[in-house]
Parts: sequence; structure tokens; C-alpha cells
Amino acid sequence: MSESKCRICPHECDLSVNPDGFCGGRNNYGKITALALDPIEKKPLRHFHAGSMILSVGSFGCNMRCGFCQNHHISYCRGGNLPPATYISPQQLAEKAAELVPQGNIGVAFTYNEPLIGFEYVLDCAKEIHEKGLKNVLVTNGLINAEPLAELLPFIDAMNIDLKSFTSEFYKKLCGDLDVVKNTIVTASKVCHVEITTLIIPNENDSVEEITAIAKWLASIDKNILWHISRYFPNHEYNTPAADVGKIYALAEVAREWLVNVYSGNC
Repeated sequence: MSESKCRICPHECDLSVNPDGFCGGRNNYGKITALALDPIEKKPLRHFHAGSMILSVGSFGCNMRCGFCQNHHISYCRGGNLPPATYISPQQLAEKAAELVPQGNIGVAFTYNEPLIGFEYVLDCAKEIHEKGLKNVLVTNGLINAEPLAELLPFIDAMNIDLKSFTSEFYKKLCGDLDVVKNTIVTASKVCHVEITTLIIPNENDSVEEITAIAKWLASIDKNILWHISRYFPNHEYNTPAADVGKIYALAEVAREWLVNVYSGNC
């Protein structure tokens, strides 16, 4: 791979042509748009230090294009349309996380936008945070190449990974790659705590057949892996009515035929 080609995700952008990359965030080192102390369950992580708080941090940009994105105001930022951002060094972020320990904080969650497009910053921060004995959490779409993932995982304690569908066609529509995301799930589940989230969108990924296929595949990795089956609401470019609550509960029951830990969300 040439020095100008980005190695982080399968888009492999030529940064000599577009320094920001397809994601719009390859020049966002330390540029923070959101910082909040959240319950760990909000990530969502249900079986990782339940009842604790975590310092949640986000930047801007994303390497996928989900028309239903709830954080599109920061994920879709490009060029001159950037949100206000404050520079926070890895050392400063780790110190802030340590200061919040008396308030129940266990570490830092990289979230809100897609954190892995800021790979270098996340890696540097994760090392500093571990040195202080705190936890690192990723809330991610999982669209990362195998080599940088392997470099980062030794410093990650938990991940919530979006599995948006189980068809390559739907992933292509979102500018993603199902096989890459599946590799992230398999690889990460071997070395850290992993929970999966799927947003159920009517007439897109809500068939019993697709949910069954996902459940079987997740069970082949670990029947105890936790799966959040989450209810879609209209957002950004998607005006489809919200998913039916009864449908969400029914799909969760289907998944429980294969998995021990299945939870319905946004209901």
C-alpha cells in the first residue's frame, strides 16, 4: 500500500488527493465535538460493569453513509460544514477520565461519530487510559481493516459493534462491507467483551429469515454474545414510520432460539 493510501478501512482513500478521506475525519486528531459522562448502559453495554458511568467522547465524520443516522449532525460533516470542536490531547483526556472516577467513571468510551476513523488518536488515548488503570470502550460500525484492528485491540476492553444487516446488498447501500464487519466481530470477541446492536428498519432488515441468519451466525461465535435488537425511528433521510414494537419483541424471541442474551431496545 502506498504511503498516501489510508490503511484504516476498506475505502483505502488516497489521502494525497483528499486528506480528509471519504469519512471526512482523517485530519481530526484530538478534535472533540462531544464530551459527556454517561451511564455505561447508554452505549449500549449491558453486561460490562453494569451500573457504572463512562466518559464518552466523540469527534466528527464516518466511513459509512447510513441515511437513518441519529448523529448525522456530526457524522456527515464535510469541508466547511464542521461543528465546533475543542482540541483535547490524549494525556488531557486520560487525566479527565481519572478525575471523574469518584463520580463512578470507569474509563473512556469512543462514540457518537465513528471513532475508528480517528484511529491514531484513539490508539494514543487508549494507551494513556490503560496506564491509569481505566477501561477503553469502542462504539463502532466495525468497518476497519484487520491490521489496524489487531494493533488497537490489546488496549480495548469492550466494544459495541453495529451489525446493520446480514446482506452485502444492504451494506453496499450504506457504503460498508459486511465481510469486514463480520471479521471485526469475530476477531474482537476473542480478546474483549463484545455486544452487538442491530437497528431494525421496516422492510429493510426485519425479516424472520434475516434475524434467524444473524442469530445462528452469532451463536456460532458464542451463544452468550449479547445482541441488542433495537427499534428504528425516522431520522435524517429516512421517513419510514417507526418499527412496530410488537415486531421488535417477536424478532427478539426468534433470536432467543439461538442466543442466551437478547434484548430489545428503544421500545
